[in-house]
Amino acid sequence: MITKRIIPCLDVKNGRVVKGVNFEGLGDVASPVELAKYYSAHGADELVFYDITASAEGRALFTDILTETARQVFIPLTVGGGINTTDDFDRVLKCGADKVSVNSGAIKNPALVKEAARLYGDQCVVLSVDVKRVDGVFRVFAKGGRENTGMEAIEWIRRCVADGAGEIVVNSIDTDGVKEGFDLEMLDAVCRAVSVPVIASGGAGRIEDFLTLFKTLPGVDAGLAASIFHFGEVDIRDLKRAMADAGIPARI
Repeated sequence: MITKRIIPCLDVKNGRVVKGVNFEGLGDVASPVELAKYYSAHGADELVFYDITASAEGRALFTDILTETARQVFIPLTVGGGINTTDDFDRVLKCGADKVSVNSGAIKNPALVKEAARLYGDQCVVLSVDVKRVDGVFRVFAKGGRENTGMEAIEWIRRCVADGAGEIVVNSIDTDGVKEGFDLEMLDAVCRAVSVPVIASGGAGRIEDFLTLFKTLPGVDAGLAASIFHFGEVDIRDLKRAMADAGIPARI
């Protein structure tokens, strides 16, 4: 049985890890280099590094911080933020990333997913989708959750998977940072729509939220979280022991 992955997320702004609630009110946490080093040594299966303001500010991702972070990590590293062209994919991969996450760049240029998958392989292309309910419909948001694209999320995800996205990160804006559990309804809809790995993001507040996620939705491949790991509210090793005790396959 394939083990379920636990993935800390480093939301980076101006070279520092930050965390907010519902994508707002960002507060400083720590150095991405030091946090990455810690997680790599303390049970994380993978790491995600997002330069969260690159797209909104219309600039390229900070490669110096990324390169130094990648040097400290001995687990798979997914990187996103300001990924708008295949040249951006190339630059980030050369800095040490294993996978590249694209969000706003794919919305602006839907051909990007297909072209990147052709050049680097499906396994390298991660579609990150910021989703929020608008009048009861799952809508795709761009620019760090600031802009409603009007697109229906499930159809957008289906389209990108058909074009070669090898993994989907579903970021629920409704539950982000609230710590009351993952958005099970949204995640279930995505799992039913695609056959590639789905990563749940937004809403984890305690160990039980991960157990509920994997027990309720066995189709979800990984749980991603930020502040509960950054602030020591959940220790990844304790979480994995709890998963194993609950019969959920985990890499201990």
